[in-house]
Amino acid sequence: MRRVFGIGETIFDLIFDQNNTPKSGKPGGSVFNALISLGRSGVDCSFISEVGNDRLGNIIRQFLTDNNVDNSLMCSFDNGKTPLALAFLDENSNAQYDFYKDYPAQRLTFDMPDIAPDDVVLMGSYFALNPVLRTQVGRFIEHARNSKALIYYDVNFRATHIHEAQELMPVIKENFRQADIVKGSDEDFYNMFGSHDWRKAYHEHMKPLCSVFICTEGANGATLLYGDEEIHLNGEKITPLSTVGAGDSFNAGTIYGIMQNDIRRNTLATSPQKLADALHYGIQFSAEVCQSYDNYISAK
Repeated sequence: MRRVFGIGETIFDLIFDQNNTPKSGKPGGSVFNALISLGRSGVDCSFISEVGNDRLGNIIRQFLTDNNVDNSLMCSFDNGKTPLALAFLDENSNAQYDFYKDYPAQRLTFDMPDIAPDDVVLMGSYFALNPVLRTQVGRFIEHARNSKALIYYDVNFRATHIHEAQELMPVIKENFRQADIVKGSDEDFYNMFGSHDWRKAYHEHMKPLCSVFICTEGANGATLLYGDEEIHLNGEKITPLSTVGAGDSFNAGTIYGIMQNDIRRNTLATSPQKLADALHYGIQFSAEVCQSYDNYISAK
């Protein structure tokens, strides 16, 4: 059975509505959210991350177990606290974040897991770029490549890091090179390259390194670029409560579709329509999450 390995940040999300009223508190983190949705869908998952040896850390570990996600690769630290994110929703239900973090100097120490060919590895966000963690993350991704895993990279480059874009560009492009599939939003590409023309940015900056690109455009759906081929899928018409976790759930649905459609690393280049079909699951997962204050699809 194919497995999914995720590596990313773990955080506890507190979500506030447009009136600054707290609406929910949930374990989160971009890759974390995707793995919870996958675990709830019956996919065999393992998560590599870090939490504090505190009450929130214990809640998060138990939450992973309760949702069928293996937490044996999680790292715990004593000199610090599990981080918090405050998500403030605007009138369009989009979130602005404030983060509170207290990490120790020594971080993310874990043994490399056994990864089989065609297992899926999900990485992304600033966690995949952070200079403090890059050595550990890089070792894991190289191990995954050597194991012939299918690597899915969600750029998720937030506006708070625009001032670092030029400095981080070599690592971003290295992640492009290591990935088999790159997913990003039109906003991500603006934040990285300063252009609203994400197609041009794809052809200039990404295509020579990884030709398979999924661009999400919020309510307008998603577009698959496959070299010179382009397939667009419309979004579902919904009234969102919160967009927190929408992109993460899209990743989960797409990876679920990759497994359902038996898309493998060595068949990826010949399966554009099968991959486009997998994106339908991504859109469905994302639409469900946007209609709740959860970060992941509902438990079945």
